[in-house]
Amino acid sequence: MARTVTPTRAPKSDRIPPYSEEAERGVLGSILLDPHRVMDLCIERKIMPESFYVPAHRVLYEALISMSQKGGLIDNLTLVDNLKAAGQLEYVGGSLYLEQLQDSTPTSAHADYYIEIVWQKHLLRAIIDRSREAIEKCYDPELPAEEVLGQTEQSFSDIGGAAITSLTMWGDLIKEAVKEIELIHENKRGVTGISTGYKDLDEKLMGLQPSDMIILAARPSMGKTSLAMNIAEKVALGENKDKTPRPVAVFSLEMSREQLVRRMICCRARVSSHVLSKGILTKVNHGYLINAADALQKAKIYIDDTAGLSAPELRSRARRLHKRFGVQLIVIDYLQLLNYSQYAKEGRQRETAAISGALKAMAKELRVPVLVLSQLSRAPETRDKLAVPKLSDLRDSGSIEQDADVVALLRRPCKYPEDEFADDKTLSILNIAKHRNGPTGDIHLHFEEEYTRFEDRVRHGVDDPSGYVPIEEGPLE
Repeated sequence: MARTVTPTRAPKSDRIPPYSEEAERGVLGSILLDPHRVMDLCIERKIMPESFYVPAHRVLYEALISMSQKGGLIDNLTLVDNLKAAGQLEYVGGSLYLEQLQDSTPTSAHADYYIEIVWQKHLLRAIIDRSREAIEKCYDPELPAEEVLGQTEQSFSDIGGAAITSLTMWGDLIKEAVKEIELIHENKRGVTGISTGYKDLDEKLMGLQPSDMIILAARPSMGKTSLAMNIAEKVALGENKDKTPRPVAVFSLEMSREQLVRRMICCRARVSSHVLSKGILTKVNHGYLINAADALQKAKIYIDDTAGLSAPELRSRARRLHKRFGVQLIVIDYLQLLNYSQYAKEGRQRETAAISGALKAMAKELRVPVLVLSQLSRAPETRDKLAVPKLSDLRDSGSIEQDADVVALLRRPCKYPEDEFADDKTLSILNIAKHRNGPTGDIHLHFEEEYTRFEDRVRHGVDDPSGYVPIEEGPLE
C-alpha cells in the first residue's frame, strides 16, 4: 500500500504581524497626560520607536522622545508645534488625531499595562523577523549549518537580553556588597572569586572573578597553554584554596582533545610526554600515569576541540555547556584562531575587536570567568634583548586590552641569554599588566618544562636562592 505523503503547510504570507493599536494609543495618550512619569516607564521598559507597529504612532513616539530629551514642556500644543516644524503633522493625522488620543485615554494610571502590551507585541514581531532571517540563511549555500545555528542562537539570545531590564534596586546592590565584604572577612586572604590554585596569583587577583575576561598572553613556547590547563585541572578537582571541584569548559582550537588529555595525564604524573612517545616507560612511571588518570577521571572538564570556530558559534556552545553542566570557568586556547565572518571583510583588526567584544559579552551573560589565551606580536623581541612584553604587544587589536578585566603576560627569562635570571631554567614570570579592580605587578612561578607543570615559587615556607624549594619527585596525590 502506497504511503500517503502529507504536504508541508506553507506559511501564510498574508498574516498581519502581532500588534495592538489600542495599547499603542493608550501609551501615547498616557504620555500626553503624565509625560515625565510615563516616559520614564517607557525608557525603563526599553520601549523604542520600532516598538510601535502603526507608522504614525512610531513618528509620534519619536517626537515625544526628542522633546523629553530636550527637557521642555510636553503637552498637546507643544507636540503639534514640534510636528509642524518637522513637517509631520499631517502624516500622523493632524491636531484632531492628537486630541482624540488624549480624549480616548481618561487616565494615565494604567500606562504600565499598555506599555507591557506594546512591548510583548514588539517582542513577538522581533521573533518573527529573526526566524525569517534564520530561514534565509538556511538557504545560503556558502554558510555552514553550525554557523547558521550559532548566529541564530545569538540573535534570539540578544532579543531575550533586551527583554531583561538592567535596573537593580539600590538596597539590593548594598546587600550584595555586604555579602562580599563578609566573605572577604571570613576568608582573611580576600579570595572572592574562583581560586586558581596558585597562592601569589590568588592574592593578586583575589581569584578569578565572575564576568571577568582574563587574557593570558605570551610569545610561542612560553607555556601559556600549560598554565591555563594547570589552572583548569586545579579548579576542576578542587585542588585550590576553596577545595570545591567546579565544572570547567575548555575550547581548544589548536590541540586535539586526545593530545590535550594525554598531556594533562603526563603533566600530573610528572612523566615526560616525550619519553612516553618514544615508548620508554618504566614500571614506576606506568604506575604514576595510571594514578594520574584515575585522579583526572573525577574532574568535570568538558573539551571542545572544534577547529575554526566563529565567536558566535563558540558563545552558543558555551551557553549550552553552562546550561547543561553548570560550567563555572571557561578556557579558550586561543583567541587568534577564532573568526567572525561578519567582520572578516573589514580587516583582521576589526574582526579581532569583534571577537574580543563577543567573549567579554559572553563572560557577562554567563557570569563566569573566561580565561582567554592570546598571542603576542614580535615587538618584544625586536624592541630589546630582554624581550619584556608590554600591553601594547597584544596581537591584532588594542580592543583586547580595552575589553579585558585582567591581562597577564607570561615570560621565561631562560629563553633570553641577556637576562639576569637566564641561568634559572625553572623561573617563569607572570606580569599582571592590567587589573581593572586591583593591583598589577610580577608573580614568580616555578615551571617544570619536562612535565609542562607550573607550581608556586615558594613551597613549605622556605626560600632557596632562586625563590623556590623543589617538591618531592613523583605524582601529585
